[in-house]
Amino acid sequence: MKLTIKFRLMEVKDIDQVVKIEEKSFTTPWSSEAFQNELTNNQFSTYIVMEEGENIIGYCGTWIVIDEAHVTNIALLPDYRGKGLGELLLRNVMDVLRKLGATSMTLEVRVSNHIAQSLYQKLGFKPGGIRKNYYSDNNEDALVMWVNL
Repeated sequence: MKLTIKFRLMEVKDIDQVVKIEEKSFTTPWSSEAFQNELTNNQFSTYIVMEEGENIIGYCGTWIVIDEAHVTNIALLPDYRGKGLGELLLRNVMDVLRKLGATSMTLEVRVSNHIAQSLYQKLGFKPGGIRKNYYSDNNEDALVMWVNL
């Protein structure tokens, strides 16, 4: 089956769908209020949604401070994982961030999440350090990764 994928900036009306993806993806998901704040009060944030038809199937949030982009969260609905769509989403986000003036990008990933680390490495991210006890649900360390845009 051929998917028809589109990308666009996230809007407030998208929050409910994005929260559903968040809840299916993370043990400590962000709330509707957190996304509302990101979209309406955070001048540094840029959120991109990935749509298949009328449905949001993935999203990525970033903050750009001066020329540095930081990924706050990225997720796909479980049924869409393992099909190359995460790479497509992240490549699109990297293009948007370049156009917005970012010259580098960073993110944190669980040290146990080798699938995500593999994707990030494929896109040029390099390990840059460890944040000890970063994840509040189980105190797992985060691997900090960087890429030049």
